[in-house]
Amino acid sequence: MKIALGPLQYYWPRVATLQFYEAVREWPVDIVYLGETVCSRRHELRLPEWLEVADMLSDAGKQVVMSTQVLLESGVELGTMRKVVDNGRHAVEANDMGAVRYLGDRPFVAGPYLNVYSKPTLDVLAQAGATRWVMPLEMGREGLAELQRDRPAGMQTEVFAYGRMPLAFSARCFTARNRNLPKDNCQYVCMDHPDGLLMQTREAQDFLAINGIQTQSANVYTLIHELHELRNLGVDVIRLSPQSQHMEEVVQGFRAVLDGADLPAAVHARLEPRMPAAPCNGYWYGRPGLEMIVSASVSAPQPHSPSPLRNRVSAEPQPQPEGVLP
Repeated sequence: MKIALGPLQYYWPRVATLQFYEAVREWPVDIVYLGETVCSRRHELRLPEWLEVADMLSDAGKQVVMSTQVLLESGVELGTMRKVVDNGRHAVEANDMGAVRYLGDRPFVAGPYLNVYSKPTLDVLAQAGATRWVMPLEMGREGLAELQRDRPAGMQTEVFAYGRMPLAFSARCFTARNRNLPKDNCQYVCMDHPDGLLMQTREAQDFLAINGIQTQSANVYTLIHELHELRNLGVDVIRLSPQSQHMEEVVQGFRAVLDGADLPAAVHARLEPRMPAAPCNGYWYGRPGLEMIVSASVSAPQPHSPSPLRNRVSAEPQPQPEGVLP
């Protein structure tokens, strides 16, 4: 099973971004996704510079995939999408159906935002040229198992296995609105939040994170305990989403578990204090996404204070308490 480093979701300074990808050259990742997927106003690196980073990583032996923006709202954004698709040097991840149509019959990766929940949808994308699809974030193991049984011949499967989950996109910039700024004069305030801006309920419980026009999970999704199950389901690639600190340790930890060099519980115990928020994996088990479900045999330390929205429960299905947000 290969490890992919997902596209950078946040707006980091130019130097920090370049230094991050310089370090990635030495990390045990097989695939690296590059490009701006969230907001076209993020200009620290423009497309020619992203392509330079792509060439550098390709020379280091990584498979590079250029990701298209998720929500296209203007002719300029449409033009950028076409340039990404026509880059001529690296594979493309299509994150909206406009990119799929523009690709024609060229091969591509079907991103998680295409919302593939059924075999007919997967068949349509395969006929359009998709060679790999990324499972939607909200899909659990049962849905994945069903699609894996009937996936088209030659189609690879990729699963988001670590990071704050990108849940939704909007025409409004929530980070700018938090500062009482209009979207067109946002002053790039999302750069002040390298791992997103946490939102809490009135009871001071972590609820969501905002990242410009993107809404993310407050907690960090992790399938470190489920890697063996993913392998048994025939998953080809796991995706780890970049965070601003300790990302190399995350990659090394997942690689060690995949290689059988370390145990999931031990790696999870080391990584949890290095996450920007508490862990979760509820969607995988068909549960509320904020939950962290571990088997009774896992006894990793719990540095985060428990709360009604950060429950750690057994792997056995439990009745859903009233009033808990999904």
